[in-house]
Amino acid sequence: MIICRRQVEPLRIGIRITLLRETPLRNSASLALAAVLLGGCAPVTANETQAQPFVPVYTVNFPDPFVLPHEGRYLAYATNAEADRANVQMAASEDLVTWAPLRTDEGKLHDAMPVLPVWAQRGWTWAPEVLAHQGRYLLFFTARERASGRQCTGVAVSADPMGPFTSDAPEPLICQRDLGGTIDASPFRDADGKLYLYYKADANAVGKPTDIFVQPMTADGLGLTGEPVTLLTNDKAWEAHVIESPTMVRRGDDYVMFYSANHFGWEPHQRLSPYAMGYATCAGPMGPCTDAPENPILYSYADRKVGCLSGPGHQAVFEAEGRQYIMFHAHIARGGCQNARKGRQMYIAPLGWRDGKPVIGNSLRPAAGK
Repeated sequence: MIICRRQVEPLRIGIRITLLRETPLRNSASLALAAVLLGGCAPVTANETQAQPFVPVYTVNFPDPFVLPHEGRYLAYATNAEADRANVQMAASEDLVTWAPLRTDEGKLHDAMPVLPVWAQRGWTWAPEVLAHQGRYLLFFTARERASGRQCTGVAVSADPMGPFTSDAPEPLICQRDLGGTIDASPFRDADGKLYLYYKADANAVGKPTDIFVQPMTADGLGLTGEPVTLLTNDKAWEAHVIESPTMVRRGDDYVMFYSANHFGWEPHQRLSPYAMGYATCAGPMGPCTDAPENPILYSYADRKVGCLSGPGHQAVFEAEGRQYIMFHAHIARGGCQNARKGRQMYIAPLGWRDGKPVIGNSLRPAAGK
């Protein structure tokens, strides 16, 4: 991560870059300016020496979010809604700043996957990601396997990104039961059209070290081929007992894999959540990968000037109108950066690059009064 501005570090400010305040996507002039500035470090003026706070674009409990641009608007998917109201909840936006939940004609939350496959138990559907492929949409998800009680990875199909996504598979796509299960599946299509699936062995659930794996996929995206390859292991102090949520990005000939690490929660004894985000550089889609020495690149902070962010992570990267954005969740806080105990909300910021390293811009939604 490139630091272009002075950091404010009263507790431990999340390392990030604040190059400009973003405006809604409809402003093409601002988009052009943003694209130039995010290509490198902009000059710093006297009134731009302080970091700007991250502000959520969606303030309801919407964990593990993923965005799919579709026909002029943006569809977001997230982990199951509270009180079993939806296995895969969804929200929509026309500008990435203002979001609203998708609902049925009866006013209930829209469920992108209302019926789970026979192997899955309701109430444990996590981390959905959607891939448009061969004229249809593939939903990769985590769910609890009835037989083993482990969290496992499945894939469902729909002709419409709104769903309903369905799967008649009798068992998960992958489930490393001896390693505690398999979660956080993330598909990646390389420039040559080949598909790969990145996922995490849920070994921390059984007291073992955790690894992030990659495996080639079949041409239709519904199966896996070859053998899984280990890309990363939780071997750094900041990662603690877990690494997860892999996101592979290609830029030219360079491959960068974002990931999250440490405990995702915000426990009563903790001032802030230890969850944080890092990245690794990779030689190719199958690795090998090397952790960035400046990790973590985004982590919790609390400051009267730059606000509050607790437990940022489970990132995803997407493109809109020719630009890249990074999204993630963080815990909902109340005054004084205290845990509101209302779940995790969604954040979006521009993603730029400098010398092959990621540069995270200002929140799309500015702070009040800015």
